[in-house]
Amino acid sequence: MWVHVTGDRIRLVIADVDGTLVDPQKRLSEAALAAVRALHDANVLFAITSGRPPKGMVMLIDPLDLRTPLAGFNGAIFVRRDMSVIEQKTVAADLVAPIAAALNTFELDVWIYQGTDWYIRNAQGPHVDKESRTVQFAPKIMQNLTDHADSVAKIVGVSDDPDAVAAATEAVRRRFGQHVAASPSRPYYLDITHPAANKGAVAQYLAAQYNISSEQIATIGDMPNDIMMFEHSRLTIAMGNADEQVKAAATEVTASNDDDGFAKAVDRFILPQT
Repeated sequence: MWVHVTGDRIRLVIADVDGTLVDPQKRLSEAALAAVRALHDANVLFAITSGRPPKGMVMLIDPLDLRTPLAGFNGAIFVRRDMSVIEQKTVAADLVAPIAAALNTFELDVWIYQGTDWYIRNAQGPHVDKESRTVQFAPKIMQNLTDHADSVAKIVGVSDDPDAVAAATEAVRRRFGQHVAASPSRPYYLDITHPAANKGAVAQYLAAQYNISSEQIATIGDMPNDIMMFEHSRLTIAMGNADEQVKAAATEVTASNDDDGFAKAVDRFILPQT
């Protein structure tokens, strides 16, 4: 028995992107494309949310025929298909330098997303080349952090040491917790945004936009920052490649993203409830 049908049909599906919707090579499989078409055919709204900048999701719009606002930077910014901004929430300018200093304490590289631009300090830093290929645009080198403190949508701490990322997460939450949202979006990325910019807020925003209750929302993801959107939806699905705490928080678990887990979740858990 794959699903538990209730009186409220699913009217909105919200999916994380990396580790969920796309495969490990950051590609949309034919099965994923077919699954989204099936949702459209069933008159189910489909939305994506990601730690990526909006420009890093442009390549998904046409193949998926996205009709809902795109939630970039984990919900710090909502944009239309043409990349025009609907609304955004930024990190307080006076916190940018102290947060960067805290990340440096744990030897994390610091990335700054300001407006539509991505700034880094070290072009040879970890994951810079990989991220450039993923989002399909290049970063700019920042000479002085203080020149990039205004209108910051997201700060990212980057390290291939998962223990350092975990320790930095705890430290940022402890020191700045009332003023920012801090959560790993990948084992090597710590995303820091405005406190109201999180995936739970994305689910709430889209529910309000389309007059949909949480009972009519399905969410699917793989990382701890996806748990916040689970809290605002009835049907919650963890990927097979998900962190164990994500699986524990979900109502269902699907296959991994290298085995069409997203498409299988739509077919097994979501479509029967539409």
